[in-house]
Amino acid sequence: MSRFSPTYEDQHHPQIPVIQQQRVIIQSNHGDKLVGILHETGSKELVILCHGFRSSKDRIPMVNLAAVLGKAGISAFRFDFAGNGESEGMFRYGSYHREVDDLRAVVQYFCREKRAIAAIIGHSKGGNVVLLYASTYNDVCKVVNISGRFNLKRGIEGRLGKDFLERIKQNGFIDVKNRKGKVDYRVTEESLMDRLTTDTHAACLLIPNSCRVLTVHGSADEMVPFEDAKEFNKYISNHKLHIIEGADHEYTSHQDELASIVFDFITVNPPQDKIHLHNYYFHSRETNSSIRDSDSYQCW
Repeated sequence: MSRFSPTYEDQHHPQIPVIQQQRVIIQSNHGDKLVGILHETGSKELVILCHGFRSSKDRIPMVNLAAVLGKAGISAFRFDFAGNGESEGMFRYGSYHREVDDLRAVVQYFCREKRAIAAIIGHSKGGNVVLLYASTYNDVCKVVNISGRFNLKRGIEGRLGKDFLERIKQNGFIDVKNRKGKVDYRVTEESLMDRLTTDTHAACLLIPNSCRVLTVHGSADEMVPFEDAKEFNKYISNHKLHIIEGADHEYTSHQDELASIVFDFITVNPPQDKIHLHNYYFHSRETNSSIRDSDSYQCW
């Protein structure tokens, strides 16, 4: 039985918090309006969810994780990066640091609203974004990287084709087409170089030890090999690695297991954490124990 199935919730969380979904628009530091959905439970703490490449806030696992957190009384915010989903702006290939800027605008917005950022979670490219954020700003103490890519030089040929460097230098761009032959998006030389020069290894070394990082990856991921997850484990000082056996890149048949792992990581608060979840009871199926977290918070 899934630990997050309705039966489990009915048995162990008889008073499920009322969750209100609110559409929130945040101005980015580049002038774009970023559209997101706030799963409001009334908690002071907030988890921010970041989607992957050419994805959106409405894709699993973003929606599923927000729902699981909401049932536990933890508010969550899932949003579209600029040029994706409902947000304004032009889609840009690469643009890792620009998406870090978008995430920065979201964090600052909720800090002004007196919310505590309990964690930032990113899937696929979003995993890279949250790690880059943690390497730049010292205002989050928990980061979850779901299926992020360590070696950003890999995976390009599959989208752009062979000899992509030569072709893009010759023409200045490459148009990526869908199966019907229609142009899906354009990759410029500048945007390609943005990806190729983003140094994941250096970013990992810059993440402070005070920031706890969880990397989750599926062993059957055909888009980003799970060996990349082991590289994150080598270079991030305060890091936990969890490989889900048989899971693909989208965790198609492993949504409950993914949610359980992420949930446990977020709601465990060692003494050094500066975020304390409030009014929340966690009943462990394995230990049948309860943990109540204090109502204090800090956003810095």
